[in-house]
Amino acid sequence: MFPVLEKVEGISSETMLLLWSMKEKHDNNSRFKTYFDSLPETFNTGLSFGIEAIMALEGTLLLEEIVQAKEHLRSQYDDLVPSLCQNYPDIFPPELYTWEEFLWACELWYSNSMKIMYGDGKLKTCLVPIAGQCKAGEQCYLTYGNLSSSHLITFYGFLPKGDNPYDVVPLDFDLSEVDNTEETCHMSNWSSHMVRATWLSNNHGIFHYGLPAPLLEHLREARGLLLQSNVTTQEKLEIEIEILEDLQSTFDAMMQNLGESETEPLVRENCDWDVKLALDYKDLQRRIISSIVNSCYAGRQLLETDLQKCTNSG
Repeated sequence: MFPVLEKVEGISSETMLLLWSMKEKHDNNSRFKTYFDSLPETFNTGLSFGIEAIMALEGTLLLEEIVQAKEHLRSQYDDLVPSLCQNYPDIFPPELYTWEEFLWACELWYSNSMKIMYGDGKLKTCLVPIAGQCKAGEQCYLTYGNLSSSHLITFYGFLPKGDNPYDVVPLDFDLSEVDNTEETCHMSNWSSHMVRATWLSNNHGIFHYGLPAPLLEHLREARGLLLQSNVTTQEKLEIEIEILEDLQSTFDAMMQNLGESETEPLVRENCDWDVKLALDYKDLQRRIISSIVNSCYAGRQLLETDLQKCTNSG
């Protein structure tokens, strides 16, 4: 197998291992037969979500991630596997190299592989059979890295318990719709920011609101607030209120796209694993966006109180 694959231009060692594992899974004489026989028929990651689960994800970041991942894998399969089966049917039997088997192998390596440091100092991706059997004795710990919940569901098949600081909502601004001034004409028309759940922030005071400082500073700069030295306190407060109103409106629209949580807990428990996981993720995204909306509202209240004081004193 490998002499043939080494002739394929641009093929990675990871892809070679995928193709190897697809055949090894069905080889009764494989030295790894016991390991492959112990593996499940399905790995229950986001890549195996059914139609009902995909529909339940409408409006979420996870839907986009799963669709993009499967499109990439399908393209990789179509570009490589059919030609191998046609040109080398003895090495790559078509019945073993179906799209379903390819996806199974992808899920195997995504969800079960580990990065191992070899004696030569090289970091390699490996399957470690004994790692999946550790259930008794001293507890083992494994870090998945700094990954969002959508990534963990897509490639590992689980939603972390508790807060995940790497769950963010991407926010893109088209500043071409903002009136350009002499102070703002230098800015790029597009700006992207990542917004976390505001309950993770320790600063919810005025001019902070639990929101990312770079986001707020960019929006202030877009309105010329940071570059104008002659802006009065009242004008600053009014602009700040406008910023929070715009942000709240943006995230309100996101909440509407997610829809209401309609599934009762008891009903959800009877759902298929993928639908339940999809609904749990959607609830998480609702909580994150709701926290941002509430922080924008609370910030506006603080600003309006200060603005009222400023107006009365003037």
